[in-house]
Amino acid sequence: MASVFGLVLPFFGLIALGFVTARVTRQPLEALGWMNTFIIYVALPALFFNLLAKTPVEELTRWRFIVGTTLSTFAVFALMFVIGIFRTRGRVDESTVMGLAGAYGNIGYMGPGLALLAFGEAAVVPVALVFCFDNTLHFVIAPLMMALADDSPDRPPAWKLALDVARRILLHPFILATIVGITAAIAGFRPPAAAQTLLDYLAGAAAPCALFAMGVTLALRPLRRIPAETAFIVPIKLIVHPVIAYVLVSYIGDFPPVWVYSAMLLAALPSATNVFVIAQQYGVWVERASAMVLLTTVGSVATVTLLLYLMTNSILPPDLF
Repeated sequence: MASVFGLVLPFFGLIALGFVTARVTRQPLEALGWMNTFIIYVALPALFFNLLAKTPVEELTRWRFIVGTTLSTFAVFALMFVIGIFRTRGRVDESTVMGLAGAYGNIGYMGPGLALLAFGEAAVVPVALVFCFDNTLHFVIAPLMMALADDSPDRPPAWKLALDVARRILLHPFILATIVGITAAIAGFRPPAAAQTLLDYLAGAAAPCALFAMGVTLALRPLRRIPAETAFIVPIKLIVHPVIAYVLVSYIGDFPPVWVYSAMLLAALPSATNVFVIAQQYGVWVERASAMVLLTTVGSVATVTLLLYLMTNSILPPDLF
């Protein structure tokens, strides 16, 4: 257990450090803008490229794994969406944000760093695949469901909605970096020594900066009250989602243990800060979305630690079937 604590405490400690620093210095949230830009557009893309460019091509085409992980995420979204429909008496927009809070994990900021620390470079490909296809799913679901909820006469036409979804997917810096990294792996391309050194510097900064920024963001969006939906969303995100991922990935194919464990770990991560961004963009469920990000992050300290203990000590079998 000590080894697991040694793994997760520095990781969550970076989040706590960002949280405390933000409370002490009292900088406005806007001051985080350039750090977020660095993380999203430079550091994390460099990490994805760095790792994928060295990956054997045959490992990038495991479609059964993609189907299992993406289907598990969609199943969790659908479950929470249905619960939301009953609780809100048919509000599609609010139920969509609830569904995203239950299914959209912090796989960008937290996923790569924690999976690589826990499982090493063998986790690179499953993490990248989950990230790309889960994000694609969310980029499609959010605008589509919000368009269905919009009954105003000036809502955008279907072609414009489809174009916006395609643009969000194809131009996202993480997905672009993944595509370039896979292309480099196929072509056998290796950057020159100086460029590789720069990429190594940027990749090394990705996880610490992302986790620190996450802590700052949580501190500057204070929790004013605990929403009633916490009773549903927190256990669904932190417990139900990884269980469904475990069952589906085990059932749908025969994968290396690291792949199964990586799928579970990413499913067990707390709600992404993007859930709050989406809620703010559409002006729906904003304060409660912020609360869900904070509460699931706090809860994940215990659940992720327990999950890593079960996996690293071979208590949880890597193949359920």
